Amino acid sequence: MPEFTISSGNFFADLGFSNASEKLAKVKLASLIYDLIDERQLADSEVARILTIDLSQVTNLKKGRLSDFSLEKLLSFLVALGQNIEIMVSPKPETMSSGTIQVIRQSCA
Repeated sequence: MPEFTISSGNFFADLGFSNASEKLAKVKLASLIYDLIDERQLADSEVARILTIDLSQVTNLKKGRLSDFSLEKLLSFLVALGQNIEIMVSPKPETMSSGTIQVIRQSCA
């Protein structure tokens, strides 16, 4: 019988990366940014202009190469793409050893 481990929901944590919660948040934010770019069918040159970054950075963003982008920068990209950002802080459950960062996209009503 094969052995397996049930995922925690964060593959970075499952693989033992430090700052796993932040890494997953960056991936989710970049995915949202990519979705907005795709929905609007923006050319890379338009994306570069809107986000005030160069074309190589647009390529890195779209390919998920996020090491050069901070959480703050990714949030600023969402604002530049016309999104509102709400930050909610709440206590972690007692059953958890540390807090987490979650990214949730709210659709318009």
